[in-house]
Amino acid sequence: MKKIIVTGASTGIGYSTALKLAQDGHHVFAIARSEKNLKKLADESYDGIITPISADLTHNSGIDKISSSLNTIDSIDVLINNAGSLINKPFMETTIDDWLNQFNINVIASVQLIKLLKDKLMSGSHIVNISSMGGFQGSSKFPGLSAYSSSKGALTILSECLSTEFSGDGIAVNCLCLGAVQTEMLEDAFPGYKAPTSPNEMGEFISHFALTGQLFFNGKVLPVALNNPE
Repeated sequence: MKKIIVTGASTGIGYSTALKLAQDGHHVFAIARSEKNLKKLADESYDGIITPISADLTHNSGIDKISSSLNTIDSIDVLINNAGSLINKPFMETTIDDWLNQFNINVIASVQLIKLLKDKLMSGSHIVNISSMGGFQGSSKFPGLSAYSSSKGALTILSECLSTEFSGDGIAVNCLCLGAVQTEMLEDAFPGYKAPTSPNEMGEFISHFALTGQLFFNGKVLPVALNNPE
């Protein structure tokens, strides 16, 4: 049984990933702001264990709550940084507060959590950062997503940097840039668009990669997409 942390676990891809990992017999620490959705997730799981942690990763009080909740855990096998948000506004209408919000949730929250948990990540462990095709160099870009795509691009570079810094400790760091998945976030970005991939399908892929990807990849930014929209 692996001990695995999944952020953004109350909806969409994070919910499906956490559920799949628990159903495969692992102990999942599911982090999100919605206590109600996390309870539903825990109730739906079987075979494994889901420990819900309701916390806001963008506030120090949330980080402190996570630290306290994981105080008795000596080691963590996998950290999946999936939490994120999307602001869809034309560049000239995107405020500085919008930019700060995107970077706080999509980048700094992962930085905070990695720093908090670094000493619990042993040799052979795996950090998986969930980015977007919007943050993948050379991919198609879309109007209104400048702040979102820039923040996801920063997460890809962070992943490459940390893979180098942590290589001596045997900790692998990889980044998955996801394409279109039928989530609420996709609907916000592309109203009416129907994605070819469901959250359950992507959650199954991410769960498998999180458990085995470190055997084949380190420091890699990998596109996981069938088409252009992110």
